[in-house]
Amino acid sequence: MSYAGKNLRYLRKLRGWTQEEFANKLKIKRSLIGAYEEERAEPRLDVLENLCSIFKLSLDELLLKDLTEAKTGGNYMEKRRQLKMAAEAQVIQFVPVKAAAGYLAGYADPEFIDELNTFTLPMLAPGNYRAFEIIGDSMLPTPSGSVIVGERVESVEEVKSNNTYIVVSKNEGIVYKRVMKNNRLKNKITLISDNPDYTPYNVNEEEVLELWKAQMVITKANIQQRWDVNQLAGLVNNLQEEISTLKRKIS
Repeated sequence: MSYAGKNLRYLRKLRGWTQEEFANKLKIKRSLIGAYEEERAEPRLDVLENLCSIFKLSLDELLLKDLTEAKTGGNYMEKRRQLKMAAEAQVIQFVPVKAAAGYLAGYADPEFIDELNTFTLPMLAPGNYRAFEIIGDSMLPTPSGSVIVGERVESVEEVKSNNTYIVVSKNEGIVYKRVMKNNRLKNKITLISDNPDYTPYNVNEEEVLELWKAQMVITKANIQQRWDVNQLAGLVNNLQEEISTLKRKIS
């Protein structure tokens, strides 16, 4: 028994296409769609191949499986979608500013972490991720209210200088900074703001509870801070001076 006609109708409705729209995508007459769906005619091989290409199915699946109800129970295409999402999307716990104080006490408590809201991002590589909301202007042009998605770094030794990290520490709490390692300052890291109005400061490595290397910045539309050419030039010069000073101290 062929399920081609029934599956064709199901797949069309799954995408919300009219028969005319579906016919255009398959490059056939609308009347043929009606004939196929009513099982008055069997789809031609080229039509079946186009369907397989559009919906990422095999000919066997299209012809021999009832896609509206898989044998294992449940909607077939929905199960495919869920399996794909489970394989590709990274589940990320979100730490809003209002939860920052609680996070410092419960960051190592699985029950506390389970209570955090989560979201997924399918474009991230497999890893351990967490998202933190940041407030303030110390990292401009990254605006206040942005969400930083970070990948867990297991130790300070893995830190790459001049990259940005979420740093969770006993005394400073949760901050988003550019991190520099200074060999002359034993067991310390230097945290630098992108906004040159803020002075770099040091943190003892033993105070650091967690490090999350920034992988993605999520901001609301239309609030991205804009810089003029003079501001950008000043920012670059100040950063270069700060880095040169740190290098002189290291050497």
